[in-house]
Amino acid sequence: MKIDGNPISGAQLISADRLSKDFGTTRVLNEINVGVKEGEVVCVIGPSGSGKTTLLRCFALLEQPSDGAVLMENKVIGDASGSKAVRQAAKEVRSDIGMVFQHFNLWPHMTVLENIIEAPMRVRGVSRAVAVAEATTLLEKVGLSDKHDAYPVRLSGGQQQRVAIARALAMQPKVMLFDEATSALDPELKREVLIVMKALAAEGMTMLVVTHEMGFARNVGSRIVFMDQGEIVEEGAPAAFFDKPQTDRAKRFLRQFED
Repeated sequence: MKIDGNPISGAQLISADRLSKDFGTTRVLNEINVGVKEGEVVCVIGPSGSGKTTLLRCFALLEQPSDGAVLMENKVIGDASGSKAVRQAAKEVRSDIGMVFQHFNLWPHMTVLENIIEAPMRVRGVSRAVAVAEATTLLEKVGLSDKHDAYPVRLSGGQQQRVAIARALAMQPKVMLFDEATSALDPELKREVLIVMKALAAEGMTMLVVTHEMGFARNVGSRIVFMDQGEIVEEGAPAAFFDKPQTDRAKRFLRQFED
């Protein structure tokens, strides 16, 4: 786990190799090379439209690369070919990749408990009793032990996002992807979600986090990846990036967060 801002040694758990993504004639990602090692919390920051969410969606296998590849433990799980072998590799690891979206995407017709146990029962094949026991533990972890039977409409935004985190964790992923998990929340509710994310980081969860929360990135991140116009402009330990950014573009970006 990161404590002092130095990257953790070891092989990359999930990575992008010269990853590019086009939407029509627009190149959204341009030959991205980045990876996350086991136990790291990599925070991806940058202006809106820089390609951060598209990068995360490629890692989550929700977008197919136009060129390059996404790898999990050095095995290609996404590329432009869409070959049978790559599709099979993706299928094998899909449940190892958890994702929490900006908007909570809970099933409105299901209770909190039902939202959490559905995928473990259907995908992992666990019994209802085991799924309920695991969900109960996860709800305690995210501070929602008393919300088993509540429907999403009865929850605050922060509570819904914490349920979404618990739902992703129920699949026992190897890596968690967070796409602006707090951006739709007001300050008090943001704090609720950030506390949960910090606790996951402290437990050693491997995380790739797209965020505008500079305090979280500085204090919790193992490494900062700064993107602009579909490319990685700068990358480094949090203290180095925030205190002494190397590029003019990063310096301009950080000025907007100064008091």
